[in-house]
Amino acid sequence: MYFYEVRVADKTYKGQRALSYHSSHKLPLLSIVSVPIKNKQVLGFVSAIVKKPIFTTKPLEVLPDLPPLPSEILALHDWIQQYYPASAGEVTQLFLPSKIPRELLPVTDAATLSAGSLPALTPEQQRILQQIEKADTYLLHGDTGTGKTRIYLELALRAFAKQKSSIILTPEIGLTPQLTETFEMVFGSENVVLIHSQLTEKARLQSWFKILQSSRPVVVLGPRSALFTPLKDVGLIVLDEVHESSYKQEQAPHYHASKVASKLASLYKATLILGSATPPVTDYFLAEAKQKSILRMKTSATPNSFTAPAISVIDLKDRAKFTKQPHLSDELLASIKKSMHDGEQSLIFLNRRGTARLVMCQKCGWQAACSHCDLPFTYHGDSHTMRCHTCGLVKTALTSCPSCNSADIVMKSIGTKAIVDELSRSFPEAHIQRFDTDNKRSERLEAHYQTVSAGKVDIIVGTQIVAKGLDLPKLSTVGVVIADTSLFLPDYTAQERSYQLLRQVIGRVGRGHRAGNVFVQTYDPQSRLIQDAVNGSWDDFYKQELEERKKFLFPPFCHTLKLTCRRASSKSAQQAAEKVAAELRKSGFRILVDGPMPSYHEKMGSKYQWQLNLKAKNREELLKVIAHLPANWSYDIDPLNLL
Repeated sequence: MYFYEVRVADKTYKGQRALSYHSSHKLPLLSIVSVPIKNKQVLGFVSAIVKKPIFTTKPLEVLPDLPPLPSEILALHDWIQQYYPASAGEVTQLFLPSKIPRELLPVTDAATLSAGSLPALTPEQQRILQQIEKADTYLLHGDTGTGKTRIYLELALRAFAKQKSSIILTPEIGLTPQLTETFEMVFGSENVVLIHSQLTEKARLQSWFKILQSSRPVVVLGPRSALFTPLKDVGLIVLDEVHESSYKQEQAPHYHASKVASKLASLYKATLILGSATPPVTDYFLAEAKQKSILRMKTSATPNSFTAPAISVIDLKDRAKFTKQPHLSDELLASIKKSMHDGEQSLIFLNRRGTARLVMCQKCGWQAACSHCDLPFTYHGDSHTMRCHTCGLVKTALTSCPSCNSADIVMKSIGTKAIVDELSRSFPEAHIQRFDTDNKRSERLEAHYQTVSAGKVDIIVGTQIVAKGLDLPKLSTVGVVIADTSLFLPDYTAQERSYQLLRQVIGRVGRGHRAGNVFVQTYDPQSRLIQDAVNGSWDDFYKQELEERKKFLFPPFCHTLKLTCRRASSKSAQQAAEKVAAELRKSGFRILVDGPMPSYHEKMGSKYQWQLNLKAKNREELLKVIAHLPANWSYDIDPLNLL
């Protein structure tokens, strides 16, 4: 009889350690097995071979014809469990499918590479590739249209030549058709494996088995979950559009793909590329501090007279410019009409977070902000108050503007559906499609990519889903309905998010295909951030943003932890939050405690949420807090925002 410790892939198992089982078969480490737990069978993998325990063990079931997982899996598993505290069951679920059928799906091994034709490298791309000489981390800061994907392809080809696989991550499933088409053209369909949650269960299992059983290198494409696929030897990991929030896992373990990719790259001694036209401020700061290579790309990959779009900034306060529709300026409508006449496309962008309530003056653009955090207030209609959702400061709502005395204070915003209605009235003959998180599966961008890319949709309306990564050859008009939308968020990342979104959506045109026109509608045309985004002044934006964060102590100058309690009433949630806040302030931990305050979305279902926001110079102090947290609290370490 043989005895084993097994990591079980079951979120209901809240323990921190492996569980012990026995088998009559001698198994290698990291063998995939099926084990009983809480009256059900779940998958797991062997993490240790041990002596007979002093307690009774249950038998495990051997799954035949499956090779063991790569040895790096166990090291990555244990690192995640320590760095992003979570139960062993929750962590193990990242690495295994939910089930394995009795009869395994047939797997075709990857074919020999016969690379398709690629465009010649530009001098700038050649220079960048020459700088990527060793297995290390590189921040690839390339403006939109400079050909970052061409760099990824070349590096993947280099890895393939060394019999090493590549992982290419994309932040949105909607971008996978475009990426898959590009890589299959070069590597062939047999050498490219797509894996993500929107595939059928059968297709996901097929992809997972192909990766596990392949004896040849492959290129794996997908969102953040692709990092946990069982590749045997990895030579390249790419996070494209690394600034995107979807790289952060919202459930336990609360990992960020860039941190996991960094650890995985070190385990495999692989090259890690963090690519973006608008790099995260924290990542950029850390890359400079750690003297990691920052590779800058500014030259269009297809230089011609169409590379610089004409950008118009339109003042939303000037209602004389909005005589035909309340939210779409006359200039923007005229450009859409011309694009339709010329057989070209238009893209209208409105950030989905525009549903957030805000307090601002429509006459002068003044916005209510917290004096402690310098972040926007959120209006609460039930109490007619303005509240800071970072530190908890509350003020009575104003009825007139303190800057110009106007009573024209707005406390609402619009959404993409209203924009579609306006466009339909102005252009009844147009083929209009909306892409946002309200789409049904059949309406999502990935299901319509070929139609959109071919120019068969006249007007595309969407949120950030359509603002990033898409290369649309027939696109000639881009309209930003409200450029200030992200600025209305009461969070320290609002400036950064606004800059990133504006630069990304502006970058959908001016890619060498045709002349482009961009219309940026804003309540504050003279805003430093709006001007930096319109002009592409990254260095100016980055310098100013760092100064603000240092002044008010936000990342990268501290580590953060968000604690949340949920109770049946707002009062009971408040009392629980106040009790924990008082205990933490007396704990001796080297932390700053902001709050408590109601969560940005205070009521979720039948529960009310209150939260605490913690800051610390040393991340270990926050891990200590998590270890001492009451059982009925939830936490998010290194959150992307403090809402």
